[in-house]
Amino acid sequence: MLILSVVLALLTAVRGSVTVYGVTPTTAAASANYTGSAAYDTTVLNAPEVPSPAPATQFTLALNTASSSVNGLSIAQSGTFLGFSVEFSVINQVLGINSSFLQVPFLNLMASLKQRAGAVYIRVGGNSQETATLVASLASGKMIEKDNVDTSNPTETPTLDFTPEVLYMLANISALVNAKWYLGIPLNDSSNLRLGIAEVGESVLGDNLLGFQVGNEPDLYADHGHRPSTYSPYDYFGEFGVVVAALNADNGVPTRPVSNLIGPSVATGDWTPEMVWNTGFVSSYSSSLGALAVEHYPDNNCAAQFNTGGAVIDPQTVFSNYLNHTSGKNIISPYLNSSAFALANGKPFLMFETNTASCGGFPGVSDSFGSALWMADYALQMAYSNFSGALLHVGGQDDYYNPFTPPPTNQSSYHQWTIGPIFYATLVVAEAFGTSGKSQIIDLGANSDSIYTPAYAIYENGVPARVALFNYITDATGANDMTVTISIGGSGLGESNGTPSQVQVKYLAAPSVAEKYNITWAGQTYGDNFESDGRLQGSESIQTISCDTNANTCQIPVPAPGLALVFLSSDALSEVSPSTTQTFATTSVTKTANTATVPASVLATSNGHSGSTWRLSSTSKESSGVSAMMMPSMGVLGALVFGTIILGRTMYC
Repeated sequence: MLILSVVLALLTAVRGSVTVYGVTPTTAAASANYTGSAAYDTTVLNAPEVPSPAPATQFTLALNTASSSVNGLSIAQSGTFLGFSVEFSVINQVLGINSSFLQVPFLNLMASLKQRAGAVYIRVGGNSQETATLVASLASGKMIEKDNVDTSNPTETPTLDFTPEVLYMLANISALVNAKWYLGIPLNDSSNLRLGIAEVGESVLGDNLLGFQVGNEPDLYADHGHRPSTYSPYDYFGEFGVVVAALNADNGVPTRPVSNLIGPSVATGDWTPEMVWNTGFVSSYSSSLGALAVEHYPDNNCAAQFNTGGAVIDPQTVFSNYLNHTSGKNIISPYLNSSAFALANGKPFLMFETNTASCGGFPGVSDSFGSALWMADYALQMAYSNFSGALLHVGGQDDYYNPFTPPPTNQSSYHQWTIGPIFYATLVVAEAFGTSGKSQIIDLGANSDSIYTPAYAIYENGVPARVALFNYITDATGANDMTVTISIGGSGLGESNGTPSQVQVKYLAAPSVAEKYNITWAGQTYGDNFESDGRLQGSESIQTISCDTNANTCQIPVPAPGLALVFLSSDALSEVSPSTTQTFATTSVTKTANTATVPASVLATSNGHSGSTWRLSSTSKESSGVSAMMMPSMGVLGALVFGTIILGRTMYC
């Protein structure tokens, strides 16, 4: 690895600018009749019937005026809580072709989160990280190249070669939208470790690097044929130690001893996290561990997607499983001991990869409005249970659960991106926690702890700041719309009246939990399939509701279905409502020449290595096989020196 580092350090950047390139209504259709890519499946399921008995449509939430009077509040949380896990093998589709050629819709989506949360946390990894190898260069200047498909893995993960250009691309994205990154050190062969991603990654990304995962779902290694059937938590314990020793002995790793490793990332398949904790994993490697992590999906669609055997699951039969508060609680229940264990050991506890169901999710479930309600509830429940973050997995065209999907290559000249309903949950969570890093959340057990109408209170800087109200029921008649009365303090709690004179409310809304496209957040939408450039469309609509300070009440309507995020003060709202909106233009005059400039100030926060020892030669015009209109690549240093990013029409490889 040191030799590779020296070779790469001698390469020279040759270009000083970054080029950032750039409905039809659907009808219900049976999944079996659809033959296109999963990401655009038109299947619409039936919303569950109104439960009988239905929960009460009117109830009161009494909040204390100070967090010091509240038992059971979470640890401090940030708006960055819900981020993304991008499968390594699709980064050239989702993030960009190289460091000079970034996907505009992706930048716009990440900018929207940065404006609400201050930053966005992203992992590049997944199954494909385990066989990824850093090389000095690839044919035709590509930054990533897929090799053989691993047929032993249910998701048929390809092996990968990649160049340092990948790390420069991540750094340039960070400079634009304040993205922070998790990377993975391959562990498919612990006798022949490949540490190049740690050497170059830390050098290039600097403070924008959050940590390195060591081992992705090691409890499934034996099932996937990557280890002997006898592979155990103690074997993983030993291999983790091999990686620690190798990193600390590697002169190419800038910061040693290492302290930002992440493990064990078990999928709770054949192992439980406790089986790893019982090896002495945390106490033995405490100084090397930046965080503890698990990965989990509540169900799988592997039999239908990859013919893995077993019964094919009918999505309609499992849809209701995602439409209640019990779902998130049940997912988290096996990890409550581990979150407490992590807290006791002073380590963040992360849900490092999750989504609706493994092997791409379910049609009509994973791409429905119900998934947005479910993910927001699930994320807030994780935060309440003292997780420190969760990453929503992003795959390719064959996945139903993607929060965002670029169009197929041959449609990129006339189609835009598709934003999945589940992405809206990331906006909700970012605004629920804000930018202070001092938000604490509690599950209120609302409406006699009804599973269909959960509610959370968020305290920030010690006082109530926001309330999240859910209604999972679909009822077009309006009979199950709710009115929730919020009361802050008052004689009932032995406190002075703390109810404000008015509150502001944002709604996550759709006609049905089965809806796929007619979804709005505060009146704005990303539209249908192939309609989005990553920017919210339409006028923002924030409802102002007057409160009765004499009665100490604010009455908040919540539609069936829907989610209401109530801002209890103007400060709580303004914190997540920036005065200016950063977006990246995607309009074009031609496919080759449209340009618009972004000031050098957008790059001012870029950090990482100085560039004096990590500069790359340019890739060719045909990088990743895209037409010769592409500009040659550059590293972060060139962008900072020349100070201009050129925006153009999005093109896809």
